[in-house]
Amino acid sequence: MRIYTCTPRDFEGGEDFLSRDSGLLCRGLGMIGMESRVVMTGKVRAGDGAEVLRAETADLESADWWRKHGLDGVVLYSWGRAKYRHVAAAINRAGITLILNQDNGGVVSPLNGVEIWLRQQWHQSNQGKGWPAWRMLGVRILRGLTLGLLVTDPLRRRHLAQGKWIACVSPPAADHYRRLCAIYGGEGLREKVTLLPHPVEGRFVYSGENKSERVVCLGRWEDETQKRPRLMMAVVERLLTEERIVVEIIGAVTASLQRWHDGLGAEMRERVILRGRVERRRLPEIFCGAQVFYSPSAYESFGIAAGEALCSGCSVVAARLVSMGSFEWFTEAGCGTLAEEDDVVGHVEALRTELTKWRGGQREPAVISKRWGERLHEREVARQAQLLVEEKADKKR
Repeated sequence: MRIYTCTPRDFEGGEDFLSRDSGLLCRGLGMIGMESRVVMTGKVRAGDGAEVLRAETADLESADWWRKHGLDGVVLYSWGRAKYRHVAAAINRAGITLILNQDNGGVVSPLNGVEIWLRQQWHQSNQGKGWPAWRMLGVRILRGLTLGLLVTDPLRRRHLAQGKWIACVSPPAADHYRRLCAIYGGEGLREKVTLLPHPVEGRFVYSGENKSERVVCLGRWEDETQKRPRLMMAVVERLLTEERIVVEIIGAVTASLQRWHDGLGAEMRERVILRGRVERRRLPEIFCGAQVFYSPSAYESFGIAAGEALCSGCSVVAARLVSMGSFEWFTEAGCGTLAEEDDVVGHVEALRTELTKWRGGQREPAVISKRWGERLHEREVARQAQLLVEEKADKKR
């Protein structure tokens, strides 16, 4: 069987790309015996992996181009965007089973429900912190309620209608899409919605390592709006005044992060480790030695780092937000705690709760790792994609 993945963008095609999303799913398909490549636009680059197949946009919009590859299925990472609907239509016309990956939390239109959509816009617009944030929020709301409803939603509906399956990355996202698709196209379109999470490399697995009282944070800390490093710093500082733990912060060390660290007292500074950027091969060891992964983010489409931590036997702490839907899934069944209040006090309380559960023996790293490895490792996600192509999958798995 031949199943390709496709991202109709010009990305670097090296190891970093092939370790996540469409690149890693392609590798997972190869691991289970499928013939697979990952299709992208752009010129061939020296660092491209052997799995990468470059093509022109005109090729991707041609049914003949897709047909000549003799494919059984394509997983298209196109975010349901209007600009890629012609690619989806070409794959469909070629008679190939098309799985449309939706790399988002599911709240993509006011039709999802105006209240939750407005909350999503709030969290994606820096929560009203300063005039630029308010301006961004106003623009997003105005655009969504005008061009969104009049243009974006009809084109998204046409795009989604091309797929055999509309694959969402978490159960909450799938629930949002089912409601939206019922509005777009009734029960027929709604029934196409299924679950296909982003894959995690099999190297992230807990194998009995000693876990100390450590919390790991990983993010692009230069992104103030999404990753909220200032919130993280305030939470960590307050947490460490009462908790004898170590916090490891992974990601580029910004000037503000360095100034904050330099201003901590000597004792606290020893327990806050700024690791900077870390090679991916070192992450499993870090996660396997920690108990908790903490995400201060305002929004995430999925949260691959959290998935990697879960597969390594960590539990997860984040805020309970409509814009963080995957984390409702990640924290189920003894795998973490969500902060009920999205502020410093709420996040600290959630972290304290989670650390207390570890001390009380209520968290089992081997169980957490097994549960999430069976859901997220690249082989398992690839098998689910194969079953969708064969139309044998449990859609709500």
